[in-house]
Amino acid sequence: MQATAFTFDPATRAGSVLLDDGTPVPFDAAAFDAGGLRLLRPGQRVRIRTEGAGDALRVVFLTLQTFPDPAAD
Repeated sequence: MQATAFTFDPATRAGSVLLDDGTPVPFDAAAFDAGGLRLLRPGQRVRIRTEGAGDALRVVFLTLQTFPDPAAD
């Protein structure tokens, strides 16, 4: 799934993305670290993996759109 980086705090490595329909979805440091990134700028297109639904939806993996998702292989 793809999204757009919306917020990012480098101190906590947490933030949120916007799905293509405009829905904000949070991510924590574990999701950020899983993708191997060092920095994220708002507006960047990202590849994500999510868990849950509705209000419990959250990002569990986040990387740049051009980077592979190892779980997709």
